[in-house]
Amino acid sequence: MKFIAVTACPTGIAHTYMAAENLEKTAKELGHTIKVETQGAMGIENELSAEDISGADALILAADIMIENGERFDNIPKIEVPVQLALKDPKSIFAKKPC
Repeated sequence: MKFIAVTACPTGIAHTYMAAENLEKTAKELGHTIKVETQGAMGIENELSAEDISGADALILAADIMIENGERFDNIPKIEVPVQLALKDPKSIFAKKPC
C-alpha cells in the first residue's frame, strides 16, 4: 500500500521526529511506501503535496494535537493513533484498517 502520514506531538521536538522515522522504517520493512510530514517546533516539514495526498491509499495520523491544515485529508481513509503507538509498536498501525 501507499501511505502518507503526519506526526505531531505537543512539544513538537523528539517524539514527532522519532515517530516519523519509525513509520518510515516499518513501512519499508513491510513492503509499503510512505511519505511523512512532521508538524513540530519548526512548523510543517516535508509537507505533503496535493499529489502525495491524492495518490495515497491511506493516511496515518500519529498526533496528540490538532494538526495544521487537516482539511487536506478530509477525503482519504485514515488511521488515527497517538504518537506513542508509532514509537512503541508501529507494526500494529499498519495492521489497522483505515476508516
